[in-house]
Amino acid sequence: MASTDTTTKAGAARTTRDDLAGLEAGLDALDAVQTHRTPVREVLVKKVLPPFLAVGLVLVAWQVLVAAKVTDETKLPALSAVWDSLADMWLAGTLLEVIWTSVSRGLLGFLLALAIGTPLGLLVARVKFVRAAIGPILQGLQSLPSVAWVPPAVLWFGLNDAMMYTVILLGAVPSIANGLVSGIDQVPPLFLRAGRTLGATGLRGARHVVMPAALPGYLAGLKQGWAFSWRSLMAAEIIASSPDLGLGLGQLLENGRNNIDLPGVFLAIILILVVGIAIDLLIFSPVERWVLRSRGLLVKS
Repeated sequence: MASTDTTTKAGAARTTRDDLAGLEAGLDALDAVQTHRTPVREVLVKKVLPPFLAVGLVLVAWQVLVAAKVTDETKLPALSAVWDSLADMWLAGTLLEVIWTSVSRGLLGFLLALAIGTPLGLLVARVKFVRAAIGPILQGLQSLPSVAWVPPAVLWFGLNDAMMYTVILLGAVPSIANGLVSGIDQVPPLFLRAGRTLGATGLRGARHVVMPAALPGYLAGLKQGWAFSWRSLMAAEIIASSPDLGLGLGQLLENGRNNIDLPGVFLAIILILVVGIAIDLLIFSPVERWVLRSRGLLVKS
C-alpha cells in the first residue's frame, strides 16, 4: 500500500513538473519576438509603393486640372512649368545650396532645442514646484504660433542667424519638453520604486530608469519638436528675408511671391515638404522602429 502511494505521489510530481515545464515553454514562446527580416520585395510593395502611388495620383489629378483648364495658369501652374523652375535652379547650381542653407539651420536649431528642452522637461516632470510654476507656460508656448516670435526676434537681434535660431528654439523647446513630461508621466510607479530599491536615484535614476521608460513619449516629442523647428524656420525665412541671410527655402518661396512666379512658389512648397518628409524617414522613423523592436512591439523589421 505504501509502495502504491509512493508511486502515485511520484507520478503526480512528474505531472506537475511537466505542466510547469509546458507553462514555462509557453511563456517563453510568448516573450520571444520574431525579428526575421522582411523580404525586400514585400518591403517595396507594402511601404515604398503606396506613397509613390499616392504622389502619382496627386500629380495626375494636378495635370488633369491643368489640361481641363479648370482655373487659370496664373493660379495653378502646369507641372512642366514647375519642372522647368527646378531644372533652371539645378543648372544654375543653386538648388542644393538653397536646400542646405535651410536644412543646416533647421538641424542645428533642433539640436540646440534638444539640449535645452530635455533637461527642462526632466526638471518639470520631477520637481512639483517647477511643474506648477512653468508647466502651464510651456503648454501655452506650444500652442502659440511660431510666426508670432519673428517680429520681436528681429527687433532683439536684427536680420541674422541669431534671430533664426531664437525663433526655432521658442517653437521647438516647448514641444520637446512637453513630450518628455508626457512620457515620464506614463512611466509605471513600480519602475521608479524598483529603481530606488536598487539605488538608482537622482541623476542615476533619471538616466537608467526614467529616460529609458519614457523613451516612446520622448521620441514623440522629438518628432513634434522637429516639425515645430522646421515650421518656425520657414516662418522666419519668409518674413525676415534678407540678402545677408543667404537664400533658403523660405526666402525662395517669398521671392516667388514677390516676382509673381507661381511655378517658383509651388517648387518651394514642394521642396519644403520633401525635406520635412525626408528628415522624418531618414532619422526619426529608424529610431522609432528600433524603440518598438527593443520593446517587442515590432514583430517584423
